[in-house]
Amino acid sequence: MKIVSALTRIVAGAGVIVALAGLPPAEAQDNAAARAAREWRLSHEWQIIDEYYGFLRIPNVSRDLPNVRRNADYLLKMMEKRGIKSRLLEVSGAPPAVYGEILTPGATHTYVFYSHYDGQPLDPKEWATPPFEPVLRSARLDKGGQLVPFPAQGQRFDPDWRIYARSASDAKAAIFSMLTAVDALNAAGMKPRANIKFIFEGEEELESPNLGRILNANKELLKGDLWFICDGPEHPSGNQTINFGARGIQKMEVTVYGAKRQLHSGHYGNWAPNPALMLAQLLASMKDADGRVLVENFYDGVVALSDLEKKAIAATPDDDAALMQEMGLARTDGGGRKLGELINLPSLNIRGMASARIGEQAANVIPAAATAAIDLRLVKGVTNKGQVARVIEHIRKQGYFVVATEPDDKTRLAHPRIAKVVVSADGYNAVRTPMDLPVAQNVIATVSTVRRPVVLNPTSGGSSPWDMITDELGTNIISISTVNYDNNQHSSNENLRLQNLWNGLETHAALIMME
Repeated sequence: MKIVSALTRIVAGAGVIVALAGLPPAEAQDNAAARAAREWRLSHEWQIIDEYYGFLRIPNVSRDLPNVRRNADYLLKMMEKRGIKSRLLEVSGAPPAVYGEILTPGATHTYVFYSHYDGQPLDPKEWATPPFEPVLRSARLDKGGQLVPFPAQGQRFDPDWRIYARSASDAKAAIFSMLTAVDALNAAGMKPRANIKFIFEGEEELESPNLGRILNANKELLKGDLWFICDGPEHPSGNQTINFGARGIQKMEVTVYGAKRQLHSGHYGNWAPNPALMLAQLLASMKDADGRVLVENFYDGVVALSDLEKKAIAATPDDDAALMQEMGLARTDGGGRKLGELINLPSLNIRGMASARIGEQAANVIPAAATAAIDLRLVKGVTNKGQVARVIEHIRKQGYFVVATEPDDKTRLAHPRIAKVVVSADGYNAVRTPMDLPVAQNVIATVSTVRRPVVLNPTSGGSSPWDMITDELGTNIISISTVNYDNNQHSSNENLRLQNLWNGLETHAALIMME
């Protein structure tokens, strides 16, 4: 396939994001590997979903190490069954990464497919059905979706049905889609033209604290022309989405203090400082009414988008109004700018707050302390350490003495305002791959033979450990997002729309067969 500067013509309108010069319409909408995947899937839907249920039944919360290990062992068996040469990549004190390869004699390119098999923490009481007992629903739960009995063999699955389970979308879907694509290609007798490698991580939801060590210990094994990050939701328009960058992330917690113990609100109100109110005021000082971060120099150093990247954002379907309607929002932050534009700026988010108790457990007290959990999303040009330093300096400017550990009596009596700041050790920075690289053009051309139109994102909203991969291996990275945008990832009642699983199967088959 001749690729004639696929990114030189980006056109807006009707959701068309990229026009591939030199590709006739028929070729631009037909891919032999994707077609083989579709044909194989149509006659194996029951077996596909039945096997996926088995994968989803294994609990996978990142800190549940015995069950994380069970997932890794299960994945090994799944890969071996498909003829993928596989093994575990292990370092001390970490869950294993699962590695597999399909090597092609004489191949001149190597593509590495990454995803993760661990999942976010959960509270089963917040789920409509047990999170590790997958079920089918006729539609989204909040749209009246009803439980659907598992069809008998030979019956069809409605593509709008949804599987509800933890990690149904994030990110067991991508792993299972890739492995099912190998099934389809094997059945069709299609052999990859490049070396294909897979690596599935077991602690991505903890910010990948040990991935760097795994990569460093296996540099030659894991090097490739390109890494595909197979994770994250597609654009709300439902169009196939390619991300050329990922935000970094840094988490931190801020605790402010009042008296050494909770005090009676009647006896001491108006006299003893209230840390819940102090924390609210401190957090409010960090952002204005439109959501712009007021921390000094917070946006300094951001690498500007190229003209090509700006055009891609401008050409992306504008679904902001529909999202607002769906989410019950009468206003958004950002001063009227598009979601796609704002994702390319660093952010400061309050993940959660805690102080004393609420509801039936609330007591008439002045709390002794209040804590906020914060995540800083990073873009290219700003670092996790730099952003943390800026936030800490902002806290100091609000009159707080900053400590890293619980303050003792001497410290309490010496400083009227104290803030303990605890910074997670597991942050990472943002990476952005240029859209005009030849390998990027090849990916766009390949994906566009499967599904059109294609949405091109300079940066994805979510965070992945791209910088660890580029630092250790020096490779380029592109992310392929296939799951439904409304999947409730990281929350209760996570789900996967079946049509997204089918679409992902076809896309991954095409990429595995990419030259």
